[in-house]
Amino acid sequence: MQIGPHLLRNNVFVAPMAGVTDRPFRQLCKELGAGYAVSEMAASNPRLWATEKSSRRTDHTGEMEPKAVQIAGADPKDLADCARFNVERGAQIIDINMGCPVKKVCNAWCGSALLQDEELVKRIVDAVVGAVDVPVTLKFRTGWDRENKNALKIARIAEDAGIAMLTLHGRTRADGYKGDAEYDTIAAVKQSVSIPVVANGDITTPEKARFVLDYTGADAVMVGRAAQGRPWIFREIDHYLRTGKHLPAPYVDEVRALMDEHLRAHHAFYGDYLGVRTARKHIGWYVRELEGGEAFRQKMNLLESVEEQLLAVDQFFESQWRYGERLQYRLAEDLQAA
Repeated sequence: MQIGPHLLRNNVFVAPMAGVTDRPFRQLCKELGAGYAVSEMAASNPRLWATEKSSRRTDHTGEMEPKAVQIAGADPKDLADCARFNVERGAQIIDINMGCPVKKVCNAWCGSALLQDEELVKRIVDAVVGAVDVPVTLKFRTGWDRENKNALKIARIAEDAGIAMLTLHGRTRADGYKGDAEYDTIAAVKQSVSIPVVANGDITTPEKARFVLDYTGADAVMVGRAAQGRPWIFREIDHYLRTGKHLPAPYVDEVRALMDEHLRAHHAFYGDYLGVRTARKHIGWYVRELEGGEAFRQKMNLLESVEEQLLAVDQFFESQWRYGERLQYRLAEDLQAA
């Protein structure tokens, strides 16, 4: 799998997720088998470029290459300038966001709202591709709603403009994250263009990844929510795609060490005060399918210091030893009944 000059080690990617795929999480996912990761979306408004939030979102210091930055906005010139700005800061790939379905983003005529205006889409992709000498990719949805699906048109506009790769989330903007992903649409887009196509939406298991690749003919899969609290899903999928066999659940001690690595990197990235608070969601995802996870999450959310948080997480995973040397995930029905 290749994006421009960048040869990727596999075709299992991390989806950009606001508030999730910061540098520490992207780096961990790459260490655990992800072939490619894209930053959280950065606003194209030049007044926001120097803010602490935007600077943090586009910080790739020490990250495995290639370094990809996703940009979001509605003005072609702003997006082109933003792309240049990020390339000057080390971005090796620019990804344009036309997939975010969040209301506040779409109300600003950004994200998947752009799919309503195909002429504006053309002006944006033309401007960004023309502004930088690195590969530009596009992440988008199947349309605005079920009555207005135009993924095929958008894909052709993008290919004609020189977009290097398409990532298609198989839902419309109106769908949000509900319902089943439209793999038929992804398959149709793949057949209509000659550039690589990445399938996104409901990739939750190694078997699902295999099914989606076979069904759609896509070149790669992109995993989002299923990686929250389970970043080793990338090596599990990659191993299954290569061998047809499953990896066993990770050892408790391995996850204990990974959690310590992730939290320390997270605290260093955000600082102690913000780091402790923003780490809580990650910790909650790690423990949600484990025995005692919900009770631990509630207690952990009351802790205020780095030291307390690190110690509590270490002790929780130490307690998992009583169930076996590997993590013992609870079944979905057990979680619902708890």
